[in-house]
Amino acid sequence: MIGLRAGRLDGIVALAAHCDDLAIGAGGSLLTLCAARPGLRVDALVLSGGGTEREDEERAALADFCPGAELRVTVLKLPDGYLPARWEEAKAAVEELRARTEPGLIFAPWRGDAHQDHRGLAKLVPTAFRDHLALGYEIVKWDGDLAAPAVFQPLTEEVAELKVDLLQRHYASQRHRPWYDREAFLGLARIRGIECHARYAEAFHVSKLTVDLEN
Repeated sequence: MIGLRAGRLDGIVALAAHCDDLAIGAGGSLLTLCAARPGLRVDALVLSGGGTEREDEERAALADFCPGAELRVTVLKLPDGYLPARWEEAKAAVEELRARTEPGLIFAPWRGDAHQDHRGLAKLVPTAFRDHLALGYEIVKWDGDLAAPAVFQPLTEEVAELKVDLLQRHYASQRHRPWYDREAFLGLARIRGIECHARYAEAFHVSKLTVDLEN
C-alpha cells in the first residue's frame, strides 16, 4: 500500500447529482479534510433538489460535514432521474463552476455508477476540469454496482461514527429507504478499511493520475 499526500490544498470542488450523494460518498473525507485545513474553500454543486426540503437538508448537512470551511453550496432544480435529458443545463452548471474555481481536488460520482444521473455527471467532469485530480466516490445501493476502487482515505473511528450520525440526523427524507441505515454505511467503511489496513475508510475511483517522479 503506497501512501500519497495532497500537499498544499486551498480549495476543493464537490459535485453531486442529488442531495445526500456527497455526504454518503465522501462525507468522511470532507470531515477529515476540513479538520486538517481550517478555512479550506469548498464549492459544492448539487444538480437536483433545489427549492425542496432536500435542499434544506443538504445545506444543513454540508455545513456540518465541512466545519470551519469557506463553504459555498449551489443546489439546482434538475428533475431526479432525468439528467441525460437535461444534459445542456447540467453541463452549463459544471462549466460555470469551473470558470470561477481552481480546485486542487474534486469529489464527484464515478463513471461506473449504475444510476444514470450519477454516471452522467461523472462524464461531465473531465470536459470541464481537464487538469485536475478527480476522485469518484461510491454509493451503495440495490443496483449492485460496487467495484474495486484504487484510492482510499482512512477514517478514524470517531470520523466514521460522526459521518453516520450526521447522515441520520440531517436526511430525514431518506430514512425510510431500506439501504439507508447505520449498518450499511459503517459496513462498507469497514470493508474499505480492511482493504487499506485501516479500521474504516472511504474509497474512490480515479480515471487519470499524473505523478511527478522528478521532484
